[in-house]
Formats: sequence, structure tokens, C-alpha cells
Amino acid sequence: MPETIHIPAREGRAARVPAGARFRVVDLEGRQVADLFAFVAGDVSEYASAEHTRASVDRLFPRVGEHFYTNRRRPILFFEEDGSPGVHDMLCAACDPTRYAGLGVDGWHASCQENLQKAMAGLGHDRIEVPQSINLFMNIPVAPDGSLGWEPAPTKAGDHAAFRAELDCVVVVSACPQDIVPINGGSPSAIALVLD
Repeated sequence: MPETIHIPAREGRAARVPAGARFRVVDLEGRQVADLFAFVAGDVSEYASAEHTRASVDRLFPRVGEHFYTNRRRPILFFEEDGSPGVHDMLCAACDPTRYAGLGVDGWHASCQENLQKAMAGLGHDRIEVPQSINLFMNIPVAPDGSLGWEPAPTKAGDHAAFRAELDCVVVVSACPQDIVPINGGSPSAIALVLD
């Protein structure tokens, strides 16, 4: 029976996913980015790495049927199914307090970095690297001159992406709190992590 972990807007959650198990990340309301992180359960210094994945698949983002790779160049996630418009990002770092300060926020603002750190600390991992996130549903068009756009996620309610763990993992999903640039349509909303 699938287990559904509800991730409220602006928050993050972690789950242990054994090798061979499948999980889905679901945009519950539409137009919401989900920052996905995956760490090797037995050694969290090994994690899904955007730069190693790009070098392994020769693309900015894997296609269905391809892998995400760790910083030690091992497959960690297999991209099984894309039930969304297929727009994702692995160029932009997870939002963090410094990013929001640079965008003019005065005081504390929820961030994917802090969501990741809190979720991992809840499982006993107090000191982790904050890797480049796998930004599901995030729409960052690259112009011919190399400049980046910040567009709303093109997803609708119920759109999802499905993965299979290739190693025993700790998976963290953050319902991105970004409400300054328009990637979440200006109004962050909830995500579901479904463990099949």
C-alpha cells in the first residue's frame, strides 16, 4: 500500500527509500517547484549530484529511462516516469537565507536549504553537504545569449515525476518557498511524496 507524506507549502520532509523501491513527487495544486535531494543512507557524504549527472548523461537534465548520479559517479536514482510537462532544472542552487537577503527580504524567510538541513537533522544527520538540488517542475529557460529566465512552473494539480532508488537512500523533498521570483506563480503550495 503506498504511503503518502504530505509536505506543506514552504516545508520539507525526508524518507528512507530502500534500493529497488519506487517513489513519486506530486504537485498537489499546480505551479509548484519541488527541490529533490537524495543521499546514500549508509554514508550521507555521497549524494545525488547535478554536475556529475550532467557529465554522465550529456544533458542538462536526464530523460525518462536515464539515471541521476552521485558525487562518486554511481547511479542513485532512475527516472522512471514523467507525468508532467517535462520541465525541470539542475542549474540553480536551492534557495537559502543569503539568496533571500539578496532579493531584499528583511528578516527570516523559509528556504529549501534550511528545509533540507532540518529534515536531515530529524534523522540524525546534523552535518551534511547541501548539494545542488534536482529542481522538479522548475522552469528556467536558457536564452541563446546564455541568460536565464525565471518562469512559473508549468505543472497542473496532480502532475508528478516517478523515480526508483538504485541505492539505499534518504530522500528529501522541499516544497520550495520562493515567492519573490515567479517560479511558484507567486504563491507556494504543497507537494506530496508518495512511497510506492
